Amino acid sequence: MEHLLAQRTARMGANAIREILKVTGQPGMRSLAGGIPAPEAFPMEAIARLSAQVIERWGPRAYQYDLTEGFGPLREQLVPFLAAKGIGADAAGVLITTGSQGALSQLAQILVSPGDAIAVESPTYLGAISAFNPYEPRYLTIETDQGGVIPESLAEVLDRESVKFVYLTPTFQNPTGRTLSLSRRRLIADIITRHGVLLVEDDPYNDLRYRGEAVPPIKSLAPDHVVYLGTVSKVFAPGLRVGFVVAPTPVARWLVTAKQGIDLHTSTPNQALAALYLESGELQRHLPEIIALYKPRYQAMLNALDRSFPRDIRWSQPEGGMFVWAEGPEGLDTVSMYERAVAEKVAYVPGRFFYTDPDAGAATMRLNFTMLDEATITAAVETLGEVLRRELGDAG
Repeated sequence: MEHLLAQRTARMGANAIREILKVTGQPGMRSLAGGIPAPEAFPMEAIARLSAQVIERWGPRAYQYDLTEGFGPLREQLVPFLAAKGIGADAAGVLITTGSQGALSQLAQILVSPGDAIAVESPTYLGAISAFNPYEPRYLTIETDQGGVIPESLAEVLDRESVKFVYLTPTFQNPTGRTLSLSRRRLIADIITRHGVLLVEDDPYNDLRYRGEAVPPIKSLAPDHVVYLGTVSKVFAPGLRVGFVVAPTPVARWLVTAKQGIDLHTSTPNQALAALYLESGELQRHLPEIIALYKPRYQAMLNALDRSFPRDIRWSQPEGGMFVWAEGPEGLDTVSMYERAVAEKVAYVPGRFFYTDPDAGAATMRLNFTMLDEATITAAVETLGEVLRRELGDAG
């Protein structure tokens, strides 16, 4: 049946991380690989209670077809949730998607024609690359440093070429964990406004802050030029697949049209459950518990890296999120090293998969700290440090 496939399937590779995660089920495997919330972070008692309330409150309506734009009570509850982050929107301006990933696919469908340019930070989120690739874009790389995207590099890219949109994850970025400072956000807001460019701001990790002060989304600084993507996956339950979008009106209208052809609407009972989660104050009560679970794991990873990694490996110092990014010297290949690490019962994600340039990122890796307890994280990082030393020929 291969001859029946559309040409775009040539650009649809299997998600590299999903393939890597297949090894995590092996007995004794210590996985630092997946970007997965810990199951013990799910508010299961609240889910059971709220599920019953969904039926009591809405009955069959919660299980019926609904508006493509989203379940009205959830859109209403997201208005104050977004306002607390500095994003002004009314319920009609909030669209519900099947996770943030669904929104990325819809955006690519309505905005990207073959050969169009998308400006992305380097490295960037692999799921975004997977969503964009079938529509045959060209990628323009925005340079980054330890503070995230360099605004001057963005300005140079936009001065040089016309782009369909810029894609960034400014807060606790996947894969690096880095967060853009307020001063950089203001510069980026000014740059996209001056150039009349659309920015897609992906913000799934915003609430997972372990130290430092919250920084407002770029959407709050340039509302007419930003499509803002959010999700309840990291603060409720990822299997619900409930995301949301606030976009300029012309973009929002086409997102609805695209979604009608993809899935009609996101699961109504899942949206109803998320609506009650927000309305009841359960999120505000439960979020400190999630932070209390993840923060010691986050600190355990940073401490273990400091003790166990070779001296010529450096890593990010995130203030929140789910990831630490490690970079080694030229000559290190974390893809070829992966099998040797797995043989020692440690998994990670080679950083190469997060670059649009296939020749970039050979010496990098992404490490997740949310899925394992502190003792296991410490032991896994110690083992990985030993593997790295053998790779680098470093006895120190």
